[in-house]
Amino acid sequence: MQKGNIGVTTENIFPVIKKFLYSDHEIFIREIVSNAVDATQKLKTLASNGDLKGEAGDLTVHVSINKEAGTLTVSDRGIGMTEEEIDKYINQIAFSGANDFLDKYKDNANAIIGHFGLGFYSSFMVSKKVEIITKSWQEDAKAVKWSCDGSPEFSIEECDKAERGTDIVMYIDDDCKEFLEDNKVTELLRKYCHFLPVAIAFGKKKEWKDGKQVDTDEDNIINEVNPLWTRKPTDLKDEDYKKFYSDLYPMSDEPLFWIHLNVDYPFHLTGVLYFPKVKSNLDLQKNKIQLYCNQVFVTDSVEGIVPDFLTLLHGVIDSPDIPLNVSRSYLQSDANVKKISGYISKKVSDRLKSIFTQDRKDFENKWDDLKIFIHYGMLTEDDFYDRAKQFALFKDTDGKYYTFEEYQTLIKDAQTDKDGNLIYLYANDKDEQYSYIEAANNKGYNVLLLDGQLDVAVIGLLERKIDKSRFTRVDADVIDRLIVKEEEKKEEIDNEKKELLNTVFTGQLPKSDKVNYNVEAQALGENQAPVIITQSEYMRRMKDMAKIQPGMAFYGEMPDMFNLVLNTDHRLVKAVLADSESAIGDSLNPFDAEIRGLTARKDAINQMNKDKKYDEITQESRDELSKVEADIESQRQQRKDTILKATADNKVVKQLIDLALLQNGLLKGEALNDFVKRSVELIK
Repeated sequence: MQKGNIGVTTENIFPVIKKFLYSDHEIFIREIVSNAVDATQKLKTLASNGDLKGEAGDLTVHVSINKEAGTLTVSDRGIGMTEEEIDKYINQIAFSGANDFLDKYKDNANAIIGHFGLGFYSSFMVSKKVEIITKSWQEDAKAVKWSCDGSPEFSIEECDKAERGTDIVMYIDDDCKEFLEDNKVTELLRKYCHFLPVAIAFGKKKEWKDGKQVDTDEDNIINEVNPLWTRKPTDLKDEDYKKFYSDLYPMSDEPLFWIHLNVDYPFHLTGVLYFPKVKSNLDLQKNKIQLYCNQVFVTDSVEGIVPDFLTLLHGVIDSPDIPLNVSRSYLQSDANVKKISGYISKKVSDRLKSIFTQDRKDFENKWDDLKIFIHYGMLTEDDFYDRAKQFALFKDTDGKYYTFEEYQTLIKDAQTDKDGNLIYLYANDKDEQYSYIEAANNKGYNVLLLDGQLDVAVIGLLERKIDKSRFTRVDADVIDRLIVKEEEKKEEIDNEKKELLNTVFTGQLPKSDKVNYNVEAQALGENQAPVIITQSEYMRRMKDMAKIQPGMAFYGEMPDMFNLVLNTDHRLVKAVLADSESAIGDSLNPFDAEIRGLTARKDAINQMNKDKKYDEITQESRDELSKVEADIESQRQQRKDTILKATADNKVVKQLIDLALLQNGLLKGEALNDFVKRSVELIK
């Protein structure tokens, strides 16, 4: 028997492996099974070259559990090892710079395995002792048994083993007994070894017999050795792609379409990427791309490895140029991974453009499911935007689709304002904004339907990318001010009448800390609505952005601000004005006279002090000015109170306000109930 120390310059490699890899300790099964597959593949190569004497025989890798012994064993019939090879590959851990090894990699233990071929040593993350029982394929080779208890000390001795190959026997630690459970091992084998190119058997297939499940004599193969992405696209049908997708994502809807990747230069890459039906909940759709290296699972957490918008795709990417390493930070910095990421982005845009060009109708039918994905890409990748602008679509409120260029041509004549800006009118709810859409259509304008989760961000992007363009929601202003063609002169009522109307309507507006209203009177034409509610495009957009950008949360806390526009040309508003003037009569004259007198006194004081510096004005003069201003404000408030008292019973005012609120979805609860009761009374 030979004894010795493993060739590591420091004696605490095992504690480091255990400590820093513990959170990812389940990957040991991937490393051990992958080693068994590698040994088997090497034997296949020897056999194909004619170097192997005799038959290769059954090359299935077997995984087995012995609960009584507390062992998990991985067995292969690959090339095996001689005692010299064990000493070279197991005892002498090959890495450069051994002295600074721990200092350099102690914070990134995943890189230990990835950089230095320490896959076998991952077994010590879950084992108190590991044995290697192996026999080389070479003629007259002797079987040997290597044993180590997790210290640098090992033993190696000859043993009995009839066939070539290697058994890795792991004596599972007391705190890792989960790895002696069939369900857990099955779960990990399916996760990490589902598509390995050599058959992996775990237990036997079961069948129902005498009312219970019993083992058969047939091995339970847990993997697919020739997964779909390794086959030629010409040998596959649509049903094959759909079946593979349903195998990967059993509860998902059928995908929209897919891309089969197959690249030999400048790197090797195969895979299949699927476009799922994506409408919302971006975060729930991520981590669906599985990354493989030669059919060995690497990770399904691909953020930072591929462009963010590609994380919405589902499927598989496999490349020998992707390091077999679960450290995302290491993968993200890898040059080959970055090249692969850029290539996939281009293939995705090429595929989308191809579908658009070959079958535009089908592309339009899928647009509502595709647009979040495309918008996400346009917002996050400039290169993708430059390609996507050729096939990205607008949809209008009539359900018609246009490319960006087509839509510019469509609206250029009717929707260019007096300053040469192209105005894109849009709605985000066709039903709620119906009357505004109708008003715009009656003016000859086209209205887009932008009801997607990312549309508010895309609007900002397009305004930056497209010269002299502006997006305005169709209810952001009265129709005549949405697209100003020229300064139109309309016959307006005098300011005193406007002020009276403003006061009457303001007095009956609902009071809320979360909503502010600004009332203004304007001549809009007798065929326009009597009262129209609009909301500033800027403020609404800021509040919408606050919902998806945490840094803008300040806007989300601000109250909603609406404009209540009174159409002074409408007969009902004219009637309210006439009724209000009648109800008030001469009651405002005393206040107006008092205000005129106080204003004259204020002007006289200001005139007297206009050439004086602040400290040259007497305290008496300052006090008198303050008192005059306070008296003016008091008289105005009394005047306002008089108007409100005289017009408080005007139900038409309240009805017009509530109709406008109802039209915009702002009338709810008790206010809505009161509106219904009042409507019944007015009908009587």
